[in-house]
Amino acid sequence: MSPNAAPGRLSASGPEAIERRPFGPALREVAAIGQGTWYIDDAHRPTAVAALRRGLDLGMTHIDTAEMYGDAETVVGEAIGGRRDEVFLVSKVVPSNASREGTVAACERSLARLRTDRLDCYLLHWPGSHPLEDTFAAFERLRAQGKILSWGVSNFDAPDLEDAWNAGGEGRIACNQVLYNLEERAIEHAVLPWCEAHGIATVAYSPFGHGDFPGPNTAGGQVLEDIAASHGATPRQVALRFLLRRPSLFAIPKASSPEHTADNAGAGALRLTAAELARIDAAFPRGPRPGRLPML
Repeated sequence: MSPNAAPGRLSASGPEAIERRPFGPALREVAAIGQGTWYIDDAHRPTAVAALRRGLDLGMTHIDTAEMYGDAETVVGEAIGGRRDEVFLVSKVVPSNASREGTVAACERSLARLRTDRLDCYLLHWPGSHPLEDTFAAFERLRAQGKILSWGVSNFDAPDLEDAWNAGGEGRIACNQVLYNLEERAIEHAVLPWCEAHGIATVAYSPFGHGDFPGPNTAGGQVLEDIAASHGATPRQVALRFLLRRPSLFAIPKASSPEHTADNAGAGALRLTAAELARIDAAFPRGPRPGRLPML
């Protein structure tokens, strides 16, 4: 097994062999490569729906969305119609709605847009002004009602995670969803080690950056090109595989076409050597720890 071949069974739902990994304390095995939906509603709707369905065909059954993503939840609801039981479905409540009653109401609205009776995981989108104890009490109420099966957080730095752990209790937080890509590796300083020490999954959003993926005319981009060529892969597949090199990591790249989805899924079968991982690590240094955790 190569150094980044994390434990977990391979999906048999498609030729791309998407790994399934334990998702924190949620007692579920979840596709390591999932599907993000931020801005997916900007795409031609039938194409966006087809892209999500293609992902399901290829084993990318972890779908992430949020109430603040415009019409993304309705796109997802259409895409998973008739296939809900295949999907590990995640949505998020914005902090301004995250009071005890506001969280419950926001979840009900998301469920309606998604055309489902449950979420597999429900997240607080970023730290806000409502007490975490109130938000988490609402999460527990929703879980008792069967409307969510687990819950977690997003954009939480290590001190925020300490607060969440104290507010929510041991073994409650399933994941922390954070900005993570080759150009933005801040989570490696404290957030990723904290999550691993506490058995919490770390989910990378915007794993290709936000319109600034390194091109072949950059030094780092050339490293990706070289490694990709040696595997018959694409630079984006190499980048995604690097981000998944630890077994606690997941990624949710967005795709607005079935072809783009298939390219993302291709990272599932890719394995990088220790030397290749070291080349990428050197080409994209993580830099010093920032004063505040970056987010988009």
